[in-house]
Amino acid sequence: MEKKNTENEDGLIRLNKYLASTGACSRREADRLIESGKVTVNGKKAVAGMKVKGDEVIRMGDKEVEPPQKKVVLAFYKPVGVTVSHDDPHASATVEEYLDYPVRLTYAGRLDKDSEGLLLMTNDGALIQAIMKGSHGHEKEYIVTLDKEPQAEDIKELAKGIYLLDLKVKTRPCRVEKISHNSVRMVLTQGLNRQIRRMWSAKGYRVRKLKRVRRSEERRVGKE
Repeated sequence: MEKKNTENEDGLIRLNKYLASTGACSRREADRLIESGKVTVNGKKAVAGMKVKGDEVIRMGDKEVEPPQKKVVLAFYKPVGVTVSHDDPHASATVEEYLDYPVRLTYAGRLDKDSEGLLLMTNDGALIQAIMKGSHGHEKEYIVTLDKEPQAEDIKELAKGIYLLDLKVKTRPCRVEKISHNSVRMVLTQGLNRQIRRMWSAKGYRVRKLKRVRRSEERRVGKE
């Protein structure tokens, strides 16, 4: 017998899902904030798994969460020097400050400060949740400029996947194609911290420039 979805039968919705629907954060981030005691509902600390109607006074830290708004999706080209963070006191400019958009948007995926390229910004928590699930294997394509010409053997090894000692993990197989004297095109389905820079560093190269030119889900959003 098919299991019935009873989540909304009583007119209630899980708090983490509600917070994601407002664009305030992703569902995973909501879970972390709830567990750390930073979310309150009508003045009381929220607990994991609780449900809400949506008409309560809900706060994240000292900010009141606004009800869900019309969905917004932006394809934003992040320049070098902009930090992908909502709140970083050490950043010269965060993505939120740079965009200065009238609706609070959350980023799907990250690019480090020294990288540039496409970044998806949205207040659609369900979309962020779908994109951020690593099991979906979304492709991310980059143009990488190195400090010297890459050797064919190194390209083959990186494409097969290499062990990153500092992260204690082996990278997934990826596509690596030389496109000029010291530049390559890379297509990854993984998003480890500073992964491309770490991969090339492990083979004795330094990344001079890193530009993301495509995410597979960005292509789909553009067609809708």
